[in-house]
Amino acid sequence: QVQLVESGGGLVQAGGSLRLSCAASGRTFTFSSYAMGWFRQAPGKEREFVAGIRPGGSSTYYADSVKGRFTISRDNAKNTVSLQMNSLKPDDTAVYYCAARTLRLSTTPSDYNTWGQGTQVTVSS
Repeated sequence: QVQLVESGGGLVQAGGSLRLSCAASGRTFTFSSYAMGWFRQAPGKEREFVAGIRPGGSSTYYADSVKGRFTISRDNAKNTVSLQMNSLKPDDTAVYYCAARTLRLSTTPSDYNTWGQGTQVTVSS
């Protein structure tokens, strides 16, 4: 059983920065075998892909809306994945979730079977 716990959300003014972290744990869990994704869901909207990183960390992918502003990274020795968010905009306001899946990275939420509880990010104008 894999557990994911996000942290780092909060309230920030437009143009500011936040760093989200996701810690993974599990008895028979090999973090380095999992692709990791960050997703977000705003009120009244569907959950959407934000960023993803392959198991080895060699490749990253971003939604067009966050390219150049957000950076995803992972530390396989510490079982953590992070999302550095810069130049935040009010449209970035949402609950942010990290998710894990074996095999290939995916941008589709339903492809992931393990989710964290989410952390709220609010960007004021």
